[in-house]
Amino acid sequence: MKNLKVIAFTHKHVELKDLGNLVICNEELEDRLVNLKTTLDIPEIFYIATCNRVEFVFCGGHELSDEFVADFMHQMNFCVPAERLQCYLGQVTRYSGMDALNHLFRMSCSLESLVVGEKEILAQVRRAYERCRTAGFTGDYLRLVMDRLVKTAKEVYTYTNISRNPISVVSLAYRKLKETKLPANPRILVIGSGETNQNLAKYLKKHQHSNFVIFNRTLKNAQKLARELNAEAYSLSELSHYKKGFDVMIVCTGSPEAIIDINLYNSLLNGETDKKVVVDLAIPNDIDAEVVAQFPIHYIEVSSLQAIAEKNKQDRYAELENADAIIQQNIQEFLPIVKQRRVEVAMREVPEKIKEIRSFALNEVFAQDLQNLDPQAREVLEKVISYMEKKYIKVPMVMAKEILVKNSQTEIN
Repeated sequence: MKNLKVIAFTHKHVELKDLGNLVICNEELEDRLVNLKTTLDIPEIFYIATCNRVEFVFCGGHELSDEFVADFMHQMNFCVPAERLQCYLGQVTRYSGMDALNHLFRMSCSLESLVVGEKEILAQVRRAYERCRTAGFTGDYLRLVMDRLVKTAKEVYTYTNISRNPISVVSLAYRKLKETKLPANPRILVIGSGETNQNLAKYLKKHQHSNFVIFNRTLKNAQKLARELNAEAYSLSELSHYKKGFDVMIVCTGSPEAIIDINLYNSLLNGETDKKVVVDLAIPNDIDAEVVAQFPIHYIEVSSLQAIAEKNKQDRYAELENADAIIQQNIQEFLPIVKQRRVEVAMREVPEKIKEIRSFALNEVFAQDLQNLDPQAREVLEKVISYMEKKYIKVPMVMAKEILVKNSQTEIN
């Protein structure tokens, strides 16, 4: 495993806003990796970029010295000033051998993610690998590593609770919404078009909701979200004139005080008296406390969701030990597989070499002797040689694998 290497820039050492400077667009990736492989003599490599990491996974006998990493970054031709690139070199994390393998397993199982337990990281790693595999940048070795990463991550997500309970406010808000008795295709009033409301509205659209109306202080931003949701968009100043009613109100603005008071809420009801669902994801709350007290409302607020999120987060961290046990078990199983594969690759030429020896013996060394044999004797000899040929191919391979397995088990124990 000593040739497995990882050069990583992650949220642990690099500001998230700075990671974007290291992301390589798909159109440029192939040319840059071709240059890197050729210049630094790297047999296999793939590149991963997510919202909180940029990593290069490769194999080779290179020592991850300061000089090598600097040369590596230079060959990748990142579009950043020289002084900024030097700063990145001080923030890089390097992994070699077993440390690299352990890191890749933990990363793919989301143990090293900004949000522990998020499953998307596995899909991102698989897509990154597949893109480089298709382009011819990876080979047999990284294929074995990737196969085991996927197997391990699936086991972690299946046999632990590390990803069971949501820890984002948006996903928790959606779960709470699902628990309420909503009418078919409810009228959804979205007040504020910031990131939180965008995410929740898109979540609802994904789950077949389609009846949205958007209000926002800046009309342009409301219209942008409205295009994605196929909805109407209005300026926040027009909210008091809205008379079409609603079943669900989702509100999250940057206002320092409540924007929905009793009079405005009563106006938005437009005479309707049934119980409404109000999702208030603002801090401080956008819904005045008197509204909650005086009207029949199923009220979902951010502070209660945050408390649930914090508990779920602690539950996830409690599962880290179980997840790590699964990872270590898979690593122990994986090491003999790598060694066996090395033997298989090294011995690929054995069958052809033996066939060449057989052909030379029959057609050159013993050709005259064979001509003097009767057909029955020649047939028997052919059977004996074929039998010996198969044994000479199979026995050494089996013995080599058994020796490697035994040695690997001894090393592990």
